[in-house]
Amino acid sequence: MKNTQKRLVGFILVVLIFTLSFSSVFAASAATYPLLRYGSRGTAVVTLQKALTAQGYLRGAADGIYGSMTKSAVIKFQTAKRIQIDGIAGNQTQTYLYAQTTSRSTTTTAATNLYWLSRIIHAEAEAEPYAGKVAVGNVVLNRVNSSLFPNTIKGVIFEYYQGIPQFSPVEDGTIYNTPSSASIQAARAALAGERPVGTATYFFNPDKSAGKWIVENKTFVKTIGDHDFYK
Repeated sequence: MKNTQKRLVGFILVVLIFTLSFSSVFAASAATYPLLRYGSRGTAVVTLQKALTAQGYLRGAADGIYGSMTKSAVIKFQTAKRIQIDGIAGNQTQTYLYAQTTSRSTTTTAATNLYWLSRIIHAEAEAEPYAGKVAVGNVVLNRVNSSLFPNTIKGVIFEYYQGIPQFSPVEDGTIYNTPSSASIQAARAALAGERPVGTATYFFNPDKSAGKWIVENKTFVKTIGDHDFYK
């Protein structure tokens, strides 16, 4: 009788463990995404567009508008992955897309991000206080996360507007200077989430530039060292 009870208890434990394990796996794979189609707008579309761009299916800025180019890119992705081809980014399409995006090596990306972010910080804020260095990194990362700018750190740094580089160190070559340990530390801090200037996407030194367009069109955030920051 006791042996029978022990076997029964053991069986129940096995069933419970299996059930919990299955539930965990199912929950992990059952992520749901909003249905996105032609005409959709918003941050979910920005995320979709950035993932499509990262995998080479879409070109151009992530503007948050699901137009014909985004639909065409979704169709290309669906065709390549041999899933339902309808130009609609439903749960299946987004699950496949984001799995492909996240499965890529993050080590190389992280090293590249630190490489370029520390260099733009050093070039723009070598003589600035540490907080000012982190703030420059903060601005670059805010641009990466905005649909109005390229979606990579290197892309933001080397962006041109009407033939003019957005960052002067690109034009004068100081972007390639070896960064100091303080600049590298500031880059790591910004990448880790430090945001001394919040959502600012612009900065300039008023002693070197009038920053007329920024002053007239953007909102002042704060001054750190010699730089004024705007959003």
